[in-house]
Amino acid sequence: QVQLVESGGGWVQPGGSLRLSCEASGNIFNILRMDWYRQAPGKQRELVAGIIGSSTTNYAGSVKGRFTISRDNAKATVYLQMNNLKPEDTAVYYCHTMYIREYWGQGTQVIVSS
Repeated sequence: QVQLVESGGGWVQPGGSLRLSCEASGNIFNILRMDWYRQAPGKQRELVAGIIGSSTTNYAGSVKGRFTISRDNAKATVYLQMNNLKPEDTAVYYCHTMYIREYWGQGTQVIVSS
């Protein structure tokens, strides 16, 4: 069983930055691939970034160069540093992993608006 709890969302002006955190329960965090997804109103949920181990990462083209995913295994936490935010980044952001089955966090809202 894995529980995921996100934090760090909020409102920010275009060009600003936010850092999302996702803390995982359980003692298997080190072996898990961790992902960040997002879902904007009226759109499908999409993969934003993923990390396997400490340094193998992948990003959606729309966020590459602006977002950075990282993890702290000692804290069982994965982060998403979001810089140069744009209005189109507005969405609910979800932490995700898979271990036998899929696990999702409750989501954290990010609003980018002037």
